Amino acid sequence: MATFGERIANFFGGNDTQTQEGLKNLFITELKDIYYAEKQAVDALGEQADASTTNEVRNAFLQHQEETRNQVARLEQVFSSIGVDVEEGSCDAIDGLIDDAQRSVSNTDSGSLTRDAGLIIAGQKIEHHEIAAYGSVATLARVLGYQQAVGLLEQTLAEEKNADKKLTTLAESFVNSRAAGESDDDSNQDAGSMVNPDGTRYDHPTGNVIG
Repeated sequence: MATFGERIANFFGGNDTQTQEGLKNLFITELKDIYYAEKQAVDALGEQADASTTNEVRNAFLQHQEETRNQVARLEQVFSSIGVDVEEGSCDAIDGLIDDAQRSVSNTDSGSLTRDAGLIIAGQKIEHHEIAAYGSVATLARVLGYQQAVGLLEQTLAEEKNADKKLTTLAESFVNSRAAGESDDDSNQDAGSMVNPDGTRYDHPTGNVIG
């Protein structure tokens, strides 16, 4: 019986068929799970945009929603590149994180900057999960020699990291400081567009409806 070290050497030398087949199956399973997660994220990002208070946060979610649609299509290219039919898996983690985002909406006041802060936190939790998932599956693709898949997955990984940075910048430069002031003085909402109870948006200083 080969030692563990010998099996590792055989695998990387292309001689351990059993291990390689196991990793291929693991890669496909993870790919299906990410595909499911991204399709769920498309819908969730739309909900987060609708629930947001300011146009800045709303636009950030809408922009990433469009980016995520492209990522779904890119995953379909990965399936095709390895000769596997496109299929959704499951992902309890993304389901839980989306539930967490929905709780942020339920637990904050409509039209408040605190809601935007909560949505950004929830959004970053999702991004961190996706960054970990894409990093892991890209590594598997590299080990298995799926070079086209590696390129596609790393492209999305870079986008997810960039989306996380954008949310961090938005939180630090815009939302969190104002949300803190909002908790001390509800009238301190003098920047950015706000939301009326009927869902229309207005410029807070002037009261003009902006759509």
